[in-house]
Amino acid sequence: MHVLKFSRKSLGIPYALFLILFVALPLLVLFYYAFTNGQGQFTTKNFTGFFTDPNTLGTLCYSFAIALVTTIVCLLIAYPTAYILAVSKLRQKHVLILLLIMPMWINFSLRITALKEILTLIEGNLAYYPFLNAVVGMTYDFLPFMILPIYNTISRLDGSLIEAAKDLGANDTSAFLKVTLPLSVPGIVSGISMVFLPAMTNYVVLDMLYNSTYIMGSLIGSYFSAYNWHGGSMIALILLAIIIAFTILTRGMEESDNRGVGGALL
Repeated sequence: MHVLKFSRKSLGIPYALFLILFVALPLLVLFYYAFTNGQGQFTTKNFTGFFTDPNTLGTLCYSFAIALVTTIVCLLIAYPTAYILAVSKLRQKHVLILLLIMPMWINFSLRITALKEILTLIEGNLAYYPFLNAVVGMTYDFLPFMILPIYNTISRLDGSLIEAAKDLGANDTSAFLKVTLPLSVPGIVSGISMVFLPAMTNYVVLDMLYNSTYIMGSLIGSYFSAYNWHGGSMIALILLAIIIAFTILTRGMEESDNRGVGGALL
C-alpha cells in the first residue's frame, strides 16, 4: 500500500494555484486584449495609439506629477517625524507611533470624506485647487507608509557609529549628514516605493475630492466602462511596465545601500 508522504514543498501548492488562477491567467487575458482588435486579430495600434494620443500622454504626465509631488511632501514630513521618534528618549514613544498608525484602521472613505469637509470649510469650493487638493488627500492617505519604514531603519542604527563620528571630531550636523542619513537610505527608498506607486493609480481620492482630472487608474476604468477592453488592457500593461521598472530601480538602490540595516516595512 502506497503511503503519501507529506513534505514542506506541499505547503506551496495552494500558493502556486492562487498565483496561476489570480495572477498568471488574468495577465494572459490582459495581454490578449492589449494586442488584439475587436475582431480578435493581432495589432499594435493599441500600443502606438497610447503614445500618439495627447490625452493619454497628458494623463500619464499628470499622474506622474501628482505621485512625484505627493512623494516629496510625504518624505519632507515623514523623515523629521521618524527621526525625532527614533532618537527620542520618550517612554511613551510607542503610543505616538500607534497614533500615526490608527488612521489606517479607519475606513478609507470616512477619512477622505472628513478631509473633504475640512478642505471645503477652508476653500469653499474644491474645484478651485484640484491639484493641491489631490496632493493633500494623497499625502494624508499615504503618509504612514512613508514614516514607518524610515522609523524602522533609523531605530535600528547602531548608536556606536554616531559616537565614533563625534569622537573623530564631527558635530551633530556632520554626524547626521555623513552617518545617519546615508544609513537610512534603505528606509527612504522603501517608503518612496510604497507611496509613489499607489499615488499614480489611486483615483478614488480625486473622485471624492471632486477632482475631474483623470489619472492612470481612472483612465483605465473609463476605458473598461466604455467596453473598450483592448485600449484599457494596453494602458494597464503600460502602467504595469512602469511600476515594474520603478520597483526594480528602487529595489536595486535599496540593496546597494543596505548594509545590514533593515529598511523594509514588511
